[in-house]
Amino acid sequence: MLYEVSGVSKLFLHKKIIVPLLVLFSAATFCHLLPARAYDIGAAAVAATEGLIDNGGYAVEKNDKYLVTHNLHIPYVPASIIKIATALAALEILGPEFRFNTDFYLDDQQNLYIKGFGDPFLISEEVAVIAAKLKERGCRNINDIYLDNTAFQLIAAADGAGASDNPFDAHNSALAVNFNTVNIIKDTSGSVVSAEEQTPALALMAELAEKLPPGLHRINITNEESSGTANINRYVGELFRVFLKQENIGGEGTITSRKIPENLKLFYTHPSSKTLEDIIEPLLLFSNNFIANQLFLTLGAFQSGYPATWEKSKQVMADYLKKNYNVSDNELRIIEGSGLSRKNRASSHAMLQLLDSFKPYAKLLPQEDGKLLKSGTLKDVYSYAGYFMENERLDSFVLLLNQGQNNRDRLLDVLEQIYHTNQ
Repeated sequence: MLYEVSGVSKLFLHKKIIVPLLVLFSAATFCHLLPARAYDIGAAAVAATEGLIDNGGYAVEKNDKYLVTHNLHIPYVPASIIKIATALAALEILGPEFRFNTDFYLDDQQNLYIKGFGDPFLISEEVAVIAAKLKERGCRNINDIYLDNTAFQLIAAADGAGASDNPFDAHNSALAVNFNTVNIIKDTSGSVVSAEEQTPALALMAELAEKLPPGLHRINITNEESSGTANINRYVGELFRVFLKQENIGGEGTITSRKIPENLKLFYTHPSSKTLEDIIEPLLLFSNNFIANQLFLTLGAFQSGYPATWEKSKQVMADYLKKNYNVSDNELRIIEGSGLSRKNRASSHAMLQLLDSFKPYAKLLPQEDGKLLKSGTLKDVYSYAGYFMENERLDSFVLLLNQGQNNRDRLLDVLEQIYHTNQ
């Protein structure tokens, strides 16, 4: 078994520790008994992690050198820790101050055209701001509302996305409000209201709630049972209509999909209130699949031109990884940006390189028990990636388990003990 510690690779052959001895000594005990030499740290790790790993790997760095590793170069399904790669690529290609734009056009019949470019935070509060901006620019009446989603051309949902009504399965689109989800409360009489103070009740909500039991529900509007694209457009149109009326912008008309006419003059471009850095923090905190893939698709369009497609984004990501990181295609492969796909692959070696580059943005990761970390979970996939902190220094760690037993937290505890016990 190969252990790479303090920058040195050593071949360490070990004998199995008998069960009574394993019970008697904890990981911390091993670390205290054995000098902090490469093979001794490896021995402690082997003993302490015995029985925790059926199929997986891990790596811990300290002072920019390997402290302990296991299956360093073997790729595994990473689940949501791959969002670190998506966030990093977005920050380095688009820039931390990047803002999404949404375009608005008015024709001579006072019809409003809205063209989206993938803003993942076109939420109710932002729509209210836009309605006020349209009024400031002289908009007094809106008849039909036309939605242009052509900046994304997606023939399918993200690889790995299901057809459930769970928000984590919400499909991506160039124009989307509230992450393509609705948050509603249905009472025992069947009455439906919005569960969010900032979001008004809409006719679409009542229709989506017809088959739901009483209670609080956040649901994906793009699921298989609904007409996904039609619901996306309807949701955008209904939400804008309410906020336009709140600004005393009158008018009635249909809500439908239509491409912007070629000669129509741009009326207003709205830059998002949030910078890319503002977006990435909640992306990582809530592990939002929709936001991750909005960024992933935007990367492809930014580098290769609109419309955005999955293929463009996969190629742009592959080129970025090849240019910036010393890993093979087998060790790091990203099919989509959220971690839903079981075709994604990452080794501990690859993740450590990404984490090293992510250190300037480490504050964007959630903090838990003195660690900065991102978790990843799918069926039989359990992972962590992040930083241990000591004397204001960030040291990277990653663990990847592709097995039925979720020993992720126990393994992390062992690695943290080894980290704090050895220099």
